[in-house]
Amino acid sequence: MNRSLTNVLFGGLGTGDRDSEDMEDIYEGKITESSAEEIVMLMETAQRVVIVPGYGMAVAQAQHAVAELVELLDENGVDVEFGIHPVAGRMPGHMNALLAEADVPYDKMRELEAVNPTFSQTDLVIVTGANDVVNPKANTDDSSPISGMPVLNVREAQSVAVNKRSLSPGFSGIPNPLFAKYNTSMLFGDAKESMQELVNQYKDAAS
Repeated sequence: MNRSLTNVLFGGLGTGDRDSEDMEDIYEGKITESSAEEIVMLMETAQRVVIVPGYGMAVAQAQHAVAELVELLDENGVDVEFGIHPVAGRMPGHMNALLAEADVPYDKMRELEAVNPTFSQTDLVIVTGANDVVNPKANTDDSSPISGMPVLNVREAQSVAVNKRSLSPGFSGIPNPLFAKYNTSMLFGDAKESMQELVNQYKDAAS
């Protein structure tokens, strides 16, 4: 009673020696670091793009740059939507409110149940500031503390670009194997700066 959905899903989780060892096993030699220019190349050939926002987008106030990126993709005929997890951020509806503030059309915001079946037909997923809500351990590791938690199955897309400041774990305190997958590229940096760089590079490529 009187617990938030985030607390119910993640309450009591934390980091430890085992988690540090797991991070080394999962990440060492398997991380592909990318650049805005390389991700724009993926955007140029994509017919469908899904953007997954998270707490990092909220902290950086990157929603306006993200909205501009979506507008540019729209203008080029790309099918672009948002995949919204119910506990992304620090309260239910956090992402929806931020995107609405940036004038993102509501019909582009797809909830988890609606967007998950579409990832296998998605050319590129851009994850900006999200971590636990895209962690495949929830579906693949019965011993994981997030086992059984609903997550966005972005790993099923053809390509995934993850924008984070670092490889540090999310609220749950556990590593994310998504970052080490063969089809995942990591764009390290502040969400607002990184998203604005994607906007600038995409404009340059189109000119």
